[in-house]
Amino acid sequence: MSLLLTGIHGFVGSNLVSALKERHSIYGLDIVSPSKEGVIQTYSWNEITRGHAPLPDVDTIIHLAGKAHDIKIRGRQCRDVARRVSTEYFDINTGLTQKIFDYFLQSNAKQFIFFSSVKAVADTVEGEILFENVIPRPKGIYGESKMAAENYILNKEQEIAGHARNDDKRIYILRPCMIHGPGNKGNLNLLYNVVSKGIPYPLGAFENKRSFLNISNLSYIIEQFILQQPESGIYHLADDEPISTNELIALIAKSKNRKARIWKVNHTLIKTIAKLGTHCKLPFNSERLQKLTENYVVSNQKMKNALKINHLPVDVRTGLQQTLVTFE
Repeated sequence: MSLLLTGIHGFVGSNLVSALKERHSIYGLDIVSPSKEGVIQTYSWNEITRGHAPLPDVDTIIHLAGKAHDIKIRGRQCRDVARRVSTEYFDINTGLTQKIFDYFLQSNAKQFIFFSSVKAVADTVEGEILFENVIPRPKGIYGESKMAAENYILNKEQEIAGHARNDDKRIYILRPCMIHGPGNKGNLNLLYNVVSKGIPYPLGAFENKRSFLNISNLSYIIEQFILQQPESGIYHLADDEPISTNELIALIAKSKNRKARIWKVNHTLIKTIAKLGTHCKLPFNSERLQKLTENYVVSNQKMKNALKINHLPVDVRTGLQQTLVTFE
């Protein structure tokens, strides 16, 4: 298969190239276009915009490019800054998606794979598990800009339904949860730094669970979409089972040959301290407590059913251990 990957120099793009280069012909599209092992040629968005470099005919377009790391504009920051930041997120996460999807509809490519995010539909999971049929309630610029991109794709898909040119096209909106792997630290590194310093974790009494997605599992899933070409639709991506924060801390401690220091402080006391933090505008407040202790479990069953997968190659604990040993 011939593939075009946007955002090819990012963490996910680089790993997909490594995983797929031996079996597929890969082209890239990014803000920069240096050569990359396993990639026939990389084009820049500027070149495409100016019409200087026509994109090659490919079987599948995988749109990874985007701006992550959601931020909040605090009250002291001026409205101009908030407007500029919001515009940047929508220009990248929504605008580039519109551009490449419009190209896909006019191209000979048969598959379009868009990397959205679970944050496009839920900042907090209502109920026990996040399924694809959830009513979208994005919170924050990142989630809102990703949902706007999803809506554009879905609206366009309805417009072209039944057109002979597009009858055999497959369109996938993928919503991964937190992706991790060697070379990518992200939010996982914040918890790692706390545990590595021997600082006790005082929220052990909450026993919350979260879903993660190992980069090796993600690469495997993407190749199965490319090869099997299941029904178009929205699919959530996650490892086969969630893991509790307490167990994650134990894994981090083990990677550092330390004993996990988990304190199970009374719920009421912790919540009282958090409310005080909210009142005094301290870093540890009720909102932060909710983020640290909430469940965020994502179902991957629809994806596994579509691809006829019983189990993903890497289990959640092995995958996290592989990531943690690369941290310093």
